[in-house]
Amino acid sequence: MSDTATIHATCVAIGGRAVLLTGPSGAGKSDLAMRLIDRGAVLVSDDYTVLSHGHGVLIAAAPATIAGRMEVRGLGIVARPSQTAVPVAMAVVLASEDERMPEPRTIAIHGVTLRQVVIDPRWPSAPIKVEWALAQQEEAGQGETGREKAGR
Repeated sequence: MSDTATIHATCVAIGGRAVLLTGPSGAGKSDLAMRLIDRGAVLVSDDYTVLSHGHGVLIAAAPATIAGRMEVRGLGIVARPSQTAVPVAMAVVLASEDERMPEPRTIAIHGVTLRQVVIDPRWPSAPIKVEWALAQQEEAGQGETGREKAGR
């Protein structure tokens, strides 16, 4: 297996931790990312994200051809401030329905296990749910990033 892979996901950084937004084309990845950015997140990558693996941590970055750019329906390609090489903390699956009381879910990417949550991006509360899921993960001690692991 290669040390890098490009996946179909939009990625934002919240407090220095990357959150992968996954789902099929048209699911609302860019729209949810835009709402998270409006709340203080920073763009990492839109639509495609490069993941590299090192020391048990996934690192997210944009492919060079789309770094710092987002496709916004109705506006086209928009330049945005962005970050690169951000440790991945969580994956969000965008679905047309989310569960009221979901069981904990995880996903393994490059041998790294991440928390995975399912969120319906159409709800106005969707960006808040992403932020709260990340905070909940940290409170449970599951939000270690590469910087935290390297400090041990």
